[in-house]
This record gives sequence, structure tokens and C-alpha cells, in this order.
Amino acid sequence: MVRKVAWTTLLRPAVQTTVAAATGFYLCLYGFKEPVAALYALFAPIALGPLSSITGSGRQRARVMLCALPFGLALVALGTALAAATWTAVAGMAIVGFVLGFAPAGGPRSAGAAPGLQLFYILACFPPYAPQTLPARLAGASVGVLVLAAGSCLLFPGVPARSYRERLADALGTAAAAAGGRVPVGDLRERGEQLRFSHVPPGDRPTGPGRTDRALSQAGAASRRLMEGFAELSAPHRAVPGTDRPCDVLLARVADVCASAGSALRVGVGTPSVASLEASIKHIQAERVRGTAPPLRPDIGVLRKQTMVLDIAAAAWVAVTALGIAERGRTAPPAAGDVFWYADLPTPRLWARRAGANLTRRSVWFQNAVRVALGLAAARLVAGSLDLAHGFWVLLAVLTLGRTTVGAAWSAVRQAVAGNLIGAAAAGALLLAVGRHTDVYAALLVPAMLVAFVLGPRWGIACAQALFTFLVALVFAQVTPVNWRLSEVRLLDVVTGSVIGLLCGLLAWPAGGRREVRRTMADLLRACGALIPPTTDLLTNPSSSRASLPTLPLLHRLRLAEAAYAQYRNEPPADQRGEPADWHAILMVAHQTLLGTHRLLRFDLIAPGLPPPGRGSPTDGGDARPRPPASDGEPRASTVPEPVVVEPVLVDLDAWLTGIGRRLDRIAASVPTNPV
Repeated sequence: MVRKVAWTTLLRPAVQTTVAAATGFYLCLYGFKEPVAALYALFAPIALGPLSSITGSGRQRARVMLCALPFGLALVALGTALAAATWTAVAGMAIVGFVLGFAPAGGPRSAGAAPGLQLFYILACFPPYAPQTLPARLAGASVGVLVLAAGSCLLFPGVPARSYRERLADALGTAAAAAGGRVPVGDLRERGEQLRFSHVPPGDRPTGPGRTDRALSQAGAASRRLMEGFAELSAPHRAVPGTDRPCDVLLARVADVCASAGSALRVGVGTPSVASLEASIKHIQAERVRGTAPPLRPDIGVLRKQTMVLDIAAAAWVAVTALGIAERGRTAPPAAGDVFWYADLPTPRLWARRAGANLTRRSVWFQNAVRVALGLAAARLVAGSLDLAHGFWVLLAVLTLGRTTVGAAWSAVRQAVAGNLIGAAAAGALLLAVGRHTDVYAALLVPAMLVAFVLGPRWGIACAQALFTFLVALVFAQVTPVNWRLSEVRLLDVVTGSVIGLLCGLLAWPAGGRREVRRTMADLLRACGALIPPTTDLLTNPSSSRASLPTLPLLHRLRLAEAAYAQYRNEPPADQRGEPADWHAILMVAHQTLLGTHRLLRFDLIAPGLPPPGRGSPTDGGDARPRPPASDGEPRASTVPEPVVVEPVLVDLDAWLTGIGRRLDRIAASVPTNPV
């Protein structure tokens, strides 16, 4: 069954690309007698097909392709104009390479077509300088992309994957059921795992810089915390004897709000208001304050259970508030430590903030963009200076064989050279045997395409390079008279591009995400540590400044760390040997710190004028505190018990810090005592 699904997954894009490329190529070459347009009609579907990572259903992919088409045409025009001189073509290649290499910083939708768009400029920036062919180039590229988009809708359109909104709806529905104690712990944790971006198709991940994506991402993180909170509350060792009516009332309110929000997401109606939930949270906090005032002796076990329920309610409040922001902008006034900072900012400022935050050496997106720009610019310089025939294959080798680590790049290059040797031998033998009988090449083109696009991704780089070398021989043999030396030229160009890519990888961040994940995670933990003291001070000292807490630096560090971790997980396992720490647990510490800070300051912050908390520990349970001894020479007073003021905020603060401490202990335990 697994093999059948794998073959079906490969067959759908292979057929779509083959139909689009062959249709455009045959139509332009044999129908309109336009060889230039034919080449662009052939390579445009390959650029936005196998070279890109556009995911989703057929309609979703077609929409992305059509949106990418204007940018592709602009790159064709730019490359055609800059091909007048080598230095202008190189400068353009460096700029285009960096901009498109930096595209993943804008989220998966901007990153999906970026690698393929590079090919539009690469094809056009090579000699001969022929601005008179620009109309044919634009027409061919347009035909290829339009046919590919149509094929995506009509040929194997596929079933749309569950959107992130649907996943959130399922999670909120599960939370509503869990509030009544009707969901097993395992189901809660599984539902929370489904919100992790690693379990979501790349095209559906809300990681863009816009307000909607930021709000959905925040709602997902809060919903995961909601699932964890219910799982912890359901654990047998968390049970508290008897019932606590305030907790039951608050859980019922959480269930109502979550159920309404989940239904709203499914049917597309407005997100419910969180005013009633917020009022319930404030009400139970007021009851806790009254119930712990002297001379009452509160039950610490009940207070701790209330803390867990309040944490659940706050997570639900954040999740539903964020969904409202995703739908219609800010729906709540700013709060202390406001985590909805993005809600009122215009989209251009949010994009500028994301780009500026990642223009740093610590960003893997910036590193990859620099690596790609250097490699492509150097390849264009070498190809232009040495006047290599079909020099665009040099750049194509840099683009397709580049990896984020030197080890992975070297492995890819070895396989590519071996595959090109095999493909060149087969193509040379075919060209010698067939000669200039173009009808034979035309008949072989479609089956060769289909085999290359199906077997290449399945059997690896060597197979893909061998089949592609054979394929380009069939293409160019129909466009212009060639001989067996065409295979020799392609082999030389691929080797040249491979060497350039290796050198650039060696000079620019050769370790990839392995080294960067260490740095960014360390910075992330420092940012978490910087947030805890001022939060504690605000909670325990009513006279302390209400200035904004450093939450934005933590959010910035979290974004860099998540990007580094994602790249690290996509790199070969051999590059991850000796990595001791549980990096994902560090990300969870950051999320727990942010959500905890927001919850405590939003609902637990002591109003000015209230008496400060007592000096007793929240774990004392109301034990007596002795008076200090009298001064020398005075009779010693008898030890008289004094009631200890157990502020609920101290119980909440203790639970927050204890939870973070447990995660840090597990992280420390994952590090060997004698790391290699």
C-alpha cells in the first residue's frame, strides 16, 4: 500500500509536467516554427514543476503558478536586458539569487516557487544578447505556465489537504469535550501534535509575516497549550478530593467558547467574543483573593488546581482572541506584555519587520540566500568569461545540487557526476546512431520526460541527472543541429557548476543548520531568562514599573530558532551525529515562557494600592511564621504564630516557574556528561 501511494504521488506531478512541457514545446516548435519560444515553453513547466515545491490541491497549485507567472516574465525581461555584458548579467544574477533565496523568510507560499523562478532569469541572461527575441521568450514562458496550471486543475487535481483552520477547529472541538472530562489523555496529546508545523504540509503552514498568518500561528500555539493543560489536569496524580465550583464554572465557560469558536471555523462565520470568558477568569481570581485573605487558611491543593484551570482558560482566551484577529483585526485592548502587537500594524510594516529581523548572520534564511547568490553569480561569471557553450547548465547545476552543508553537497555532486557520465554515454550513443532524424527525437521526448520525472525523484540524484542529460539531448537535437559532443558539453558544465557550488558551500556556513541551531537555541534560552525576572517583579512588587516587557526580542529569537531547527531537521542524519540536546524541548520552553508571561500579567497582575504578598512560600500551606527575636537587654517575646498571606499569584507564579524548570531539567538530562 505504501509503494502504491508513493508511485501515485510521483505520477501526478510527472504527468502534469510532461503534458505541459511537451504541449508547449511541440506547439511552438512545429506549429509556429519558433524554436526560442519552444525552449521557454518547455523549461517553464519544469521550473514551476520539479524545481519548485508548490504543494496543495490542483486548484491551489494552479493559483500559485498563475501568481508566479508575472514575476517569471519580469525575470525573463530582466535577464534578456542584462545579457548585454557579462558584468551586468553577473550583478543581476547576484541580486536575483539573493532575493529569491531569501524568499522563505516570507513563508511557504512565497518560497514554493522561488527556486523555479531562478530558472527564468538563468535562461534569459546568457548570450547571445538578442533583445529582439524577448516577445518569443515571453510568449513561450506564458504558454508553458498556463498549460501547466490548466493541467494541475484537470489532470489528477488531488484532494485538498486539511487546512490549518480545520485543524484548529478540530482541536477546539476536542478542548470543548475535554472540559467535561470526556476525552482520553492520549487523544488530547495526539490532537495537539497535529497542530505542529512538522505535521502540516508546507504550503498550509501559517508562517508568513502578515497579520492573518501570525494570528493563526499564535492560535495554534495556544491550542497546543490548551491540549497539554487538559492532559495535565486529567492525570491521576493531579486529582484533588472533592469539587471546586469556581473551577467547574470556568471549565464550562471554556467549553462553550471553544465549541463556538470551533463551529465558527468550520462554517466560516464570525469568531465568538471572549468577553464572557475573560469576565469568568477575573471573577475566579477575585474569589481566590478573598478566599486567601487573613485569617483564612487556604487549601494549597485547591489553589494549585485552580491555577491549572486558569492556565487552560487563558490559553483558550489567547487562541480565540487570535482567531478573531485573523478574521477582523484586533478585538481586545492592549494588555501588559501584549502578545497581539501585530494586530494593528499594516501589512507592509509586518513584511518589513520580518525581513529586517532576518537580515542577520544568525538567520539560516539569510545564510542560504547569500550562499545561493554567491554560487549563481560565480557560475555566471565563469560561464561568461570562458564562453562556455550551453553555459546555463553550469548555473542549473549550482541551483539543483546546492545543499546547506558541505557534506551533503559533496554527496550530491558525486552522485550527479556519476549520473551525468551514464546519461552522457547514452545520449552520445543515441545521437551517433540517429543522426539528424528529428522525428525520432520527437517521438522519444514524451516517454523520456515521463520516465525522468517519475524515476528521478524516486531513485535519487544519480538517476535524475542521468535521465535529465538524456532528455536535454532529445530537446536540443530538435531545436538545432547537434552531434555527440553535446553530451560532453553538458558533462563539463555540470562538473564546473558542481565545483563552484562546493567552493561556495565551503566558504559560506559549511556546517549548515547544525552549528546555527546551537547558537540560536542558546540565544533563545537567554531571551527566556531575560523575561522571567521582570515578570516576577511585576507580579510581586506593586510599585514596579509597568513598562513593556522584552517579549518582542524573545519572539524574534524564537523565529530564528524555529527556522534553524527546521533546516537542521531537513539535513542528512549524518550531519546530526553528536548533537546532544533536545532542541524541540527548548522551543517548548520559549512557548511556555511567552504564554505564561502573558497569562500572569493579563490576569494576575496586582493592582497598585493592594497590600504586597506575604513573605511566606506558597508551598507553606499557611504555616506559622515566628516573630524575630527581641534586641539585647530586653525580655524575649514569646513566639506568636502570625497568619501567612498566601497570594494566589504566588501559587500561579510557582506553577509557571516549576513547569519551566521541569522542561529545563529534561533538556539538561538529554546532554551527555562527556559530550564528544
